[in-house]
Amino acid sequence: MLTRHLVKTAYQGVIAHRGRSILTVLGVVIGIAAIMAIVSLGTTAQKLIENEISGFGTELVILRPGKQPSGPSDFTGMLLSDSIRERDLNAVLQKSNVPYARDAMPVVLVPGSVSYAGETHTGQILGASAEFFGSVFGIAPEEGAFFDAADIGSHAKVAVIGSKVREDLFGESDPIGESIEIKGVRFRVVGLFPKHGQSAIFNIDELTIIPYTSAQTYILGISHFNEILIRAEGAQYVEDTKQDVSDTIRALHRIDDPAKDDFYIETSEGMLAQIDTILSALTAFLSAVVAIALVVGGIGVMNIMLVSVTERTREIGLRKALGARRRDILSQFLLEAIFITAFGGCIGILFGTVLSLLGSFVLASAFGFAWDFAFPFSAAMLGIAVSVGVGLIFGMYPARKASLKSPIEALRYE
Repeated sequence: MLTRHLVKTAYQGVIAHRGRSILTVLGVVIGIAAIMAIVSLGTTAQKLIENEISGFGTELVILRPGKQPSGPSDFTGMLLSDSIRERDLNAVLQKSNVPYARDAMPVVLVPGSVSYAGETHTGQILGASAEFFGSVFGIAPEEGAFFDAADIGSHAKVAVIGSKVREDLFGESDPIGESIEIKGVRFRVVGLFPKHGQSAIFNIDELTIIPYTSAQTYILGISHFNEILIRAEGAQYVEDTKQDVSDTIRALHRIDDPAKDDFYIETSEGMLAQIDTILSALTAFLSAVVAIALVVGGIGVMNIMLVSVTERTREIGLRKALGARRRDILSQFLLEAIFITAFGGCIGILFGTVLSLLGSFVLASAFGFAWDFAFPFSAAMLGIAVSVGVGLIFGMYPARKASLKSPIEALRYE
């Protein structure tokens, strides 16, 4: 039988039972659509995170206490570790130790919320240097001024707030000179960040910054830092700075074996590599879970094709009596299975694209991220290949069963 006749016959066999064919491929449609959505949103998330971390500064070296986290539970240990202190900051700032360090800023994480006159804002509160922060992100105060090194040295109770903090606490009123409350301690607002949105790991609009010395003394009662941000003279000096900081802290802590380090150092490139690995592994895991739907869909295709073979027994007998060979019958039913699953794959790609578009719109609207839609062309091609493969694998047994039927017995079938 000519190939075009085989294709035509198989196509006619599929459209003769349109309703059943559509219901048969639901599992394939769901599986392909889910894979498309996962890969699309995962790709966009990866690009977004890469852009945000890149915006954090390619010249930054981050010194953190404790062992390098290898899982989510390790981050708690990092937050509780107290191995990075004032002496480490002073050592890093000495040119004889780290010649390419331009400046540095300790960071203390302050849990809780900010309140004013009965209004409360729950955002991110940092004990840090507002001047360093503004310099790294290229931000100037919209109103007021950033507190300076003198304020940090005197443990001043001053704060710089983001536009969303101002909106929640003060409305359209001028916040400069007013006192906000953090953990029962009052801080005078001296500066206001302009509306900026998400930048790296910070949402500037929801950020409140106070001097790190004030956070340590009045709120947390600690003498250590959660991290120190060190800015190199340029991106080309980051690796040298990283090594110099490591050698300096190791010598200061009297550590001879690097395996016993009570600190770790990250750069933007290292963070990007870790995030890429995590997102790729997560995407692969979710895709593997979704593959179960494709297996279920394939089993459904096989069951329906077996029913179809039984219903069309007399047709098979008649075709064989007219000269159709086993391979013709096998090819016909196999093509029918492939047509059904390939059709399901195309519908799945369409639904997955729509789902990705909706997901991107919702995430951009709800969280304010620059979440652009990305069509995963590779995932679409993979979806077509997988759907055809499902039809080929799960359609083989029914097609072979049809091809082995005896023409005499098939013509006698009632």
